[in-house]
Amino acid sequence: MKKMKYVMYSHRYAYPILQTDREFFDLWNEITEVLEVITEDDIINHFNFRKNNDNGKDKSISKTINNLLKEKFIEREWFIESPIFQSPDYTGDTWRLDFAKENISIEVGFNHSSVIAWNLLKPVLASELNHVQKAIQTKVGVIISVTDSMKKAGGFDNAISTYEKYIDYLKPLSNQLSVPLLIIGIEAPDTFFVKQEKVSGKYIGTIIKK
Repeated sequence: MKKMKYVMYSHRYAYPILQTDREFFDLWNEITEVLEVITEDDIINHFNFRKNNDNGKDKSISKTINNLLKEKFIEREWFIESPIFQSPDYTGDTWRLDFAKENISIEVGFNHSSVIAWNLLKPVLASELNHVQKAIQTKVGVIISVTDSMKKAGGFDNAISTYEKYIDYLKPLSNQLSVPLLIIGIEAPDTFFVKQEKVSGKYIGTIIKK
């Protein structure tokens, strides 16, 4: 079975740190396990299940990949929607990390490109000392996104943030992004693509096998 493919870009030596530092070794193995255990068949089956049981509303595989990642990280006892701060004054999606465990935080960046900078800054906020008491103390941040080719093949909205766009933001924000960050881009599948058609004014996706 075809595994989900991905590429990586390292900011402030995140990749060599994750690979070689004993402090991160086990957690990095869990992250790579999650990425490599998901197959293209898993994506197809989950998408079709959603289509058959959720009135066929999905136009892309965004929710499918999100759900599969969430399932696999939960299996490995990562915290989901973990608050950055302990203060009740800073709650809600704005102040939460998608996944966190010990000293690594993860953001899944399939949302609008307008939040790229904020997604990159979240791990920094979770790492630095400031006047708000921390719930998480991050040392390395990971951003999981999709490549431009996956955006097209997976039926994603044109306005979403992509792996390439995240990399573009690293240079102008380099002084602000003080923690090591690893940008991961999920690549287009080899065995299928998503075809969209307009139904009752809405675009609906269908998986077409190659």
